[in-house]
Amino acid sequence: MSLSPGATTVVGIMMPDAPTLLVKIFGRDKPGLTAGLFAQLASYGVDVVDIEQVVTRGRITLCALVTAPRAGSGGGGGASEGELRATLHGWAEAAGLQAEIISGTGDNPARGAGRSHATVLGSPLTAEATAAIAARIADTGGNIDRIFRLAKYPVTAVEFEVSGVATERLRTELATEAAARAVDVAVVASGLARRAPRLVVMDVDSTLIQDEVIELFAAHAGCEAEVAKVTDAAMRGELDFVESLHARVALLAGLDESVIDKVRARVRLTPGARTLIRTLKRLGCQVGVVSGGFTQVTDALQEHLDLDFAAANTLEVVGGRLTGRVTGEIVDRAGKARLLRRFAAEAGVPLSRTVAIGDGANDLDMLNAAGLGVAFNAKPLVAQAAHTAVNVPFLDTVLYLLGITREEVEAADASALPGRG
Repeated sequence: MSLSPGATTVVGIMMPDAPTLLVKIFGRDKPGLTAGLFAQLASYGVDVVDIEQVVTRGRITLCALVTAPRAGSGGGGGASEGELRATLHGWAEAAGLQAEIISGTGDNPARGAGRSHATVLGSPLTAEATAAIAARIADTGGNIDRIFRLAKYPVTAVEFEVSGVATERLRTELATEAAARAVDVAVVASGLARRAPRLVVMDVDSTLIQDEVIELFAAHAGCEAEVAKVTDAAMRGELDFVESLHARVALLAGLDESVIDKVRARVRLTPGARTLIRTLKRLGCQVGVVSGGFTQVTDALQEHLDLDFAAANTLEVVGGRLTGRVTGEIVDRAGKARLLRRFAAEAGVPLSRTVAIGDGANDLDMLNAAGLGVAFNAKPLVAQAAHTAVNVPFLDTVLYLLGITREEVEAADASALPGRG
């Protein structure tokens, strides 16, 4: 093994006791600053150990951790740390920046075991809520290694990279704090490969769309209020879903099948639904829906939104009229989880890389089976049991829980008409 001159390294590997310099510059940002700093460092023969750069409201903070100057660099005369400091301060002053240079040894301390991404959504995100979340992370023994803003619209979304605490414990602790501070928090393990191609499966009624389809049918049968009451109880988990489905569908007996087209025409997508699907598919994800509603509607949604998978119950039609029965396999609470696993197998995606989104009690098995289960404007029972909850009316905010930035969303949505769909 040979040592490189002027630093404690072994064939390019820096040893723990090697002298290093932390160079920090800050001031008004402009093009060329990063290149300029490293051009100055290059003349002293230093090696780059770490870099971090942040620009906030036009102000740059650039940190570079580098090895000490090598003998023979800096004009050929055995450059000293003092000469390097003088050069950097002179360059920074000429560029209208401030510079701080700190001597030390070795690299950054190793991050603790247990690494997670904690995404915080607020509308607005208050300083009080941010302080509480940061304090709760510290209380668990976790360390915040990095903070990054994912989005400023329609919510403020900030991601904390945390190490030193198990993901499950952090998720539990932050869920409690989030509820108290009226913000949404999602915690996922760093090893989840969040940005790798995955499968996202969502519920339809009151998730992908704003409506409960069976209530749209019931409006034509004159029993909307009665059906809505049963639906609400079922979604809260107070009634058996299958029994309530049969009871509600029975009230539709005798409706002319032309009602199906009228119901399709009344379906309203949740704000952000098109953006969510378009962005996911642009990033290589597959997207599907599972519904306790009806194929007469989900098939049309699948075609309209270019979904990869869709499954729902089917209303029986005989002689041009609804019979008040459903045919085929019932899509209930257990059925949704089963379909998630089936879609994942067909897509070649492990369950750890699946995301499920839903709002009702019949979504719980699916939410718990997925790598990340998201309760979207859900009933209290569901919000408490899911991995995370989103309580703003925009479905595309789920993207921020996956580490996808607003800039990426806008790139995927560039061809869309103005507005949220």
